[in-house]
Amino acid sequence: MSETETRDRLTALQAALAAEHAAVYGYGVVGGRIHEERRAQARAAYDAHRARRDALARAVRDSGADPVAASAAYALPFPVPDSDAAVLLAAELEDRVAGVYSDLVRAAEGELRGTAAEALREAAVRAVGWRGESVAFPGLAERAVAPSAAAAPTA
Repeated sequence: MSETETRDRLTALQAALAAEHAAVYGYGVVGGRIHEERRAQARAAYDAHRARRDALARAVRDSGADPVAASAAYALPFPVPDSDAAVLLAAELEDRVAGVYSDLVRAAEGELRGTAAEALREAAVRAVGWRGESVAFPGLAERAVAPSAAAAPTA
């Protein structure tokens, strides 16, 4: 692997780690607003993102770098006053995570590439579970504009 490829891989790893930090934070908000009947779904997603976050931090350390730290707080893409907005936030979090895993799939090879592809698939499946519909190519930035705008609740 060339120096440029190694740097690109580490950049993509760090971006995926940062996205997982944000997802863990976001699911804290989701869990606080979601109706009881969907709380188990939110908890499962929260646990999955925590596990991915921890694995990515290990992968970054194994690459000889310091893992990017979580922020104390994250700006939410829209207000989340109720359960309906929490569901939209959960779908948005999964879309964002899928996007960074798509980048990691492109930058990685071997086992890491397979792990990133699995994480991308899991995020896409969770997004469908929240949104109730799928997209043709989850993780592609080209299609991220429409759902994000559509996901914002109206006042």
